[in-house]
Amino acid sequence: MVNYLLDTTIIIDYLRGKQKIVKLLKKLFSEGSLLSCCSINIIEVYAGMKEKEEEITREFLNSLKYYYLTKDIAEKAGRYKGNYQKKGVTLSLPDVAIATIAIRNNLTLLTDDVKHYPMPELKLRLPEALLKFES
Repeated sequence: MVNYLLDTTIIIDYLRGKQKIVKLLKKLFSEGSLLSCCSINIIEVYAGMKEKEEEITREFLNSLKYYYLTKDIAEKAGRYKGNYQKKGVTLSLPDVAIATIAIRNNLTLLTDDVKHYPMPELKLRLPEALLKFES
């Protein structure tokens, strides 16, 4: 069983009813995988949420395990951002924080934005790699 931290794009796709993501998350849950989110996801989701989506958004986010952005994680995230910046790679603060939460909690990040997460120690999975639909 794999434990997943959902990237914000995955959460938004689920909330907007994107069928491949809805099917995937239901499949992972039924297989016993842990699905989780963090404070960064919640901030990003609520920033773009439409008023009519509030109830389903709150319900879905509350169904996920929640991981905190601790002082230790924030420090490590800052170091990642600084080290990559020295190499000429610009990473966003939200992406670095999400990646560090996943790394520190031994979670696999489910994302379709792998270019945002170059950390070699981060376990990544693309939704397409986990989907196996019968024709």
